[in-house]
Amino acid sequence: MHVRAKKHLGQHFLRDLDAARRIAEGITKHRGCCDVLEVGPGTGALTRPLLNRGDLDVRAVELDNESVAYLTSQGVLAEENVFGVDLLKWDPDEAFPEGAPFIVAGNFPYNISSQILFRVLDWRDRVPECVGMFQKEVAERVAEGPGSKTYGILSVLLQSYYDIEYLFTVHEQAFDPPPKVKSGVIRLVRNDITELPHGITFGHFRRVVKAAFGQRRKTLRNSIKSGGFDATRIPERFQAQRAEQLSVAEFHELAAALLD
Repeated sequence: MHVRAKKHLGQHFLRDLDAARRIAEGITKHRGCCDVLEVGPGTGALTRPLLNRGDLDVRAVELDNESVAYLTSQGVLAEENVFGVDLLKWDPDEAFPEGAPFIVAGNFPYNISSQILFRVLDWRDRVPECVGMFQKEVAERVAEGPGSKTYGILSVLLQSYYDIEYLFTVHEQAFDPPPKVKSGVIRLVRNDITELPHGITFGHFRRVVKAAFGQRRKTLRNSIKSGGFDATRIPERFQAQRAEQLSVAEFHELAAALLD
């Protein structure tokens, strides 16, 4: 059975078996978690090495009906372990009942890679680890620290809750069809933060970070004001800086200063 990669789903099937094995081996089972949700398994290039480890229980979300049929008919995964749904509209309790934790892994569809990371953020109390492949630019942005032009909203939000490591780069010819850009594999491991410091909520923090990077060439005094906040409350040492210059801890401090 041949499965055709569908452009509208952002599919690029991984055919480099060594890269797939390295992604699977990158999972550390942080906090003792053995349950894995693979996003967009396609024809199972990553699914097989995940299962071959022998210490992981794998379920998958796959929007492409043709890929679902392939995975089940070829015996890669049992029907009850493949969910033919849109991850962005899906309740993980269907696969992991009663709020059970799970690791997120995958060769992620490029067209929803940022949304997948925002879902991981939504599920941060359930996802102790995420290991996967993104466009290299996205992977670098997520793992980047302050002072870089790629450091941005996702970097700050994710690094508030996860320790992030860039693992390795995968070239275009490792895929069918080859994408136009290189890919990067990163690992996110949950840190010990359960609540953000200084009494700030995640919603407030996200609004502050989004405003700060909304006009990233401007100083924080101007970008924060444009985001609807009272710029006079910005700590003086931050006012002339740009968003990309602040560390995650400094963003926490900035958000606290802007609390109502």
